[in-house]
Amino acid sequence: MISRIKRILHLGGTEVPVVRLAGIIASREQSLNLDRVAPILDRGFALAKKTRTLLVLAIESPGGSPVQSDLIAQYIRKKVVEDSVKVAAVIGDIGTSGGYWIACAADEIYANPMSIVGSVGVIGGGFGLHELLNRFGIERRVTTAGTNKLRNDPFAPARPEDVAFNRELVNDIHSQFMSWVRCRRGTTIEGHERQIFDGSYMLGTQAKEYGLIDDFSDVRTLIQKKYGSNAKPLFLAPKKSGGLVRFIMRGVATETINVLEREFQMARVR
Repeated sequence: MISRIKRILHLGGTEVPVVRLAGIIASREQSLNLDRVAPILDRGFALAKKTRTLLVLAIESPGGSPVQSDLIAQYIRKKVVEDSVKVAAVIGDIGTSGGYWIACAADEIYANPMSIVGSVGVIGGGFGLHELLNRFGIERRVTTAGTNKLRNDPFAPARPEDVAFNRELVNDIHSQFMSWVRCRRGTTIEGHERQIFDGSYMLGTQAKEYGLIDDFSDVRTLIQKKYGSNAKPLFLAPKKSGGLVRFIMRGVATETINVLEREFQMARVR
């Protein structure tokens, strides 16, 4: 029966499901987050199980929320166990920080020699605007209950205890990120942890040398190598909300939000 299915798939050209995961990882609408990508991952796993192929993740992401990165990665591993389907991640132009976190959920990771990979680090920050208020003679009035309710207040000078708190926070997240990479990449990264875990990004050539990826490939080449020259990708992607006005305005709004998010998000993998 299995050999018959393989012959049919080969004659018709095997279609291998490829889930596109592109963009900044965040909980807001239209970003990569578990609520948005879970349905398309479910479909991809179901198709891979039906056709007895692997599921390919086409990753184009610079990272973002560590929470959503981990939620997506853990969901992928759960589906791997439930459906007995292997997963391969293919990084395109960029797969860094949270994007690489998700890539590590795959059983194999591929990239282009010139792909930007890695950046296993965490960043948090904001702005200090207290001098600006003083310059314009603006008096700020605020009432709080709780010593640290106004922690990291951008309208007041930085407190030493807040600086220490922030350092501990990003170190804790970084520690979890490193543990995840060690868990998924195993012995392939031995001897290169110092270079990998310092937060730097690198080209695919160096990523392969350090064990962050398994080999060089793109989606179509990988699929044809595994399933023959007639095999082709079946691309799947999370749905985008429609509407003409939303379509026109979304580009400007999204870029504005992205800039603000990059600057004000308290802690994110990057």
